[in-house]
Amino acid sequence: MPLTGIEIFKLLPKTNCGECGVRTCLAFAMNLAAGKAELSACPYVTEEAKAKLEAVSAPPILPVTIGVDNKALKIGGETVMFRHEKRFENPPGIAILISDNMDETETSARLEKCRKFRYERVGLTLRPELVAIRNDSGDANKFVSVVTKVKQNSDGGMILMSDNPDVLAAALKVCADSKPLLYAATEVNADRLITLAKETSCPVVANAQGLEKLAQLTTKLTAAGIKQIILDSGARSVRQAFEDQVIIRSAALTKKFRPLGFPTIVFPGKMTNNPMKEALIAAMFIAKYAGIIVLSDFKGESLFPLLVERMNIYTDPQRPLATKEGIYEINNPKENSPLLITSNFSLTYFIVSGEIENSKVPSWLLVKDTEGLSVMTSWAAGKFSGDIIAAFVKKCGIADKIKHRKLVIPGYIAVERGSLEEELPGWEILVGPREAAHLPAYLRE
Repeated sequence: MPLTGIEIFKLLPKTNCGECGVRTCLAFAMNLAAGKAELSACPYVTEEAKAKLEAVSAPPILPVTIGVDNKALKIGGETVMFRHEKRFENPPGIAILISDNMDETETSARLEKCRKFRYERVGLTLRPELVAIRNDSGDANKFVSVVTKVKQNSDGGMILMSDNPDVLAAALKVCADSKPLLYAATEVNADRLITLAKETSCPVVANAQGLEKLAQLTTKLTAAGIKQIILDSGARSVRQAFEDQVIIRSAALTKKFRPLGFPTIVFPGKMTNNPMKEALIAAMFIAKYAGIIVLSDFKGESLFPLLVERMNIYTDPQRPLATKEGIYEINNPKENSPLLITSNFSLTYFIVSGEIENSKVPSWLLVKDTEGLSVMTSWAAGKFSGDIIAAFVKKCGIADKIKHRKLVIPGYIAVERGSLEEELPGWEILVGPREAAHLPAYLRE
């Protein structure tokens, strides 16, 4: 049973140093209890307290990290069956498959897709994160050559796939520092994979036919000290794989069955030869409940919808999707280009910025942090009033980028015009249209 905020507070150093990002240890404890902070944020917690807190606060599905630094992908850490109960924590990783039997041209083309398929949406960069390299040739040298090429030409994490532990060991000599995922430990090679995983501190996939054998295998791995584990139930039909995902999640969350308390990996390409059907199966596993989805190939028309689906499902339903506060340049503005301001609700920002872009008028757009609320809602809540906007205009640095002193405010907050003129002496406050659709005509005039 999870600890309460008070119980966690008793184990903290009580220094109220603020280095964790909040002012008091009690506030930090409450954030820990609510899942809004990580224990690593406290620099002074004792090792004894850390061990106690990690033991009792570990999520039912343990988190696993693949890769290092900016390439690191964290999956797992889930605590609920359904998103509306709280939120889903860590989005699943999406991988492209590369075989060491592919020619160099095809390998390069697939790596280029990993670099090319990146999309900007609501202030976020949507992209696939992983490359799965499969040893189909049986040749260790050939496998190592492809792994080396992937490491040098990709900024994603890696999954090393081979039935032969010796082949994996050879590949790890050139990429162990990248902390790839080792696929896979089985009943046959578990001892050898345990040794490799412990020597390199790499995560490992446990692969067995059926959930009972899978639980036995993970029990062996954890007993040997392996904690970074991902599950493959061996199912290669849509129905069985789907059932396994639900049973694994339910067993870990509702039954607290620790041997299945790990994220999973699925292979939609093993369930169909139809690329569009593969994308449909992948979409199902994004929702229910894969930790890694390995696709046989990337196609922009199917990958983009999968990335958007993942983004939508793994946003916090209790928090509005927000754009970063700041100064946005649209259509290459100059020092005499018009200046507008709006809230940081992502939908508002993208509608407004889109209409400004469509107008072809070079413009500056200020985006004020309103905690993800729309213009009217944030104004009603006192988060987008004249004094708050004026303070932001003064500190954001826009005055150094423009020669004029004219600010266009949304028509919905026209009532703030007088207040802004008082707060910003020397500025001319213009009231823009109420609807973003009217911005192009307004700007051209």
